[in-house]
Amino acid sequence: MNKQRAQEIADSPIMANVTCDGVPIYIQHVDENNETATIYPLDQPENEQTVALSSLQEP
Repeated sequence: MNKQRAQEIADSPIMANVTCDGVPIYIQHVDENNETATIYPLDQPENEQTVALSSLQEP
């Protein structure tokens, strides 16, 4: 996923369908300098992690 699209999703109040390794996730924050995103699985909000933007997919 590119930086601009990830930031649009993170800023939007509408929930987008995004996955990381096949798991539906929520994007909390996008770090454009490092090309990473802080995310968590929808069913595990306590399981926050930082991943490369390239690992995020939108169907």
